[in-house]
Amino acid sequence: MKFAVIKTGGKQYVVKEKDVVSIEKLKVDDGGKATFDTLMIFDEKGEIDLGAPSLGEKVEGKVLSTAKTDKVSVIKYKNKTRYKRNVGHRQIKTKVEITKIA
Repeated sequence: MKFAVIKTGGKQYVVKEKDVVSIEKLKVDDGGKATFDTLMIFDEKGEIDLGAPSLGEKVEGKVLSTAKTDKVSVIKYKNKTRYKRNVGHRQIKTKVEITKIA
């Protein structure tokens, strides 16, 4: 079984085929295909392909859905100055099923 380290949205993920990964929003419609920048590919036997800095786009995935996550409330408060602010944020995440590791 092959594993890969991919980079997307400023983060790195260790994936294998048929994994479902929740990542930052992609500019691909639901049901579309996405390719990911691959940093490393390795398997159980100990064979490693290491990129310098990357191997290219060798991991493919199918976009399952795009949705917003739960709201995170950010509160700013300063004591004795009557200053209080409440801001909410909902991050958009995309669920991707890894279909192929080259």
